[in-house]
Amino acid sequence: MTVAQNVSQSARYEAEGAELARFSRLFYERGWMPGTSGNLSVRLSGDTADIALITASGRDKGELTPGDMVAVQAETGDVLHSGAPRASAETSIHAAVYRTTQARAVIHVHSPYATVMACRAADRERLSTLVFTRFELLKGLGLDAAERTAVPVFPNWPHVPRIADEVAGHLSRGDRCPPGLLIADHGITVWGSDLAQARNRLECFEAICRLLAIGVG
Repeated sequence: MTVAQNVSQSARYEAEGAELARFSRLFYERGWMPGTSGNLSVRLSGDTADIALITASGRDKGELTPGDMVAVQAETGDVLHSGAPRASAETSIHAAVYRTTQARAVIHVHSPYATVMACRAADRERLSTLVFTRFELLKGLGLDAAERTAVPVFPNWPHVPRIADEVAGHLSRGDRCPPGLLIADHGITVWGSDLAQARNRLECFEAICRLLAIGVG
């Protein structure tokens, strides 16, 4: 890589890292990423299409800076630079989404109502589903048919790569999957064409889960 390419890549990392920090702060302030929980990533475009930036592990999500992001291979999660901060523990799940969908950004948070519904709908030993039906907010998920969808709920295995393998297996079947998933006791993961779309979808998921949690629908 030439000096000019290195400078260009560093500038891109800085800009995308700043956006990840901004969105992290937003979710922290909403109470959806308390403490060091949750993680966000964005897949870079152009010559760096096989690279994703993801938030580092163990960092306060309300105080992230561009230097708190880790460059990884988008579809495997392998860290690209030695001496970098440790990547999020859920990096393998982000990679599973990137290699099985058209996602350019992935968000994982512990928003309260999605987490409640993940607990209620979960089977601790096998994949289960949470059905969304009739809500007008379904239109915000970008589905081909906005009348009904079944959100996958995965067991919260202690070995995160096992969760990632199950996520990849499910998404690769392409059975009209919504752009989001739940993990038992562990919140929600959503994705989109960029961070803004992923955030909008997250807000729709959380709003529907709130309605279901209070007994509507």
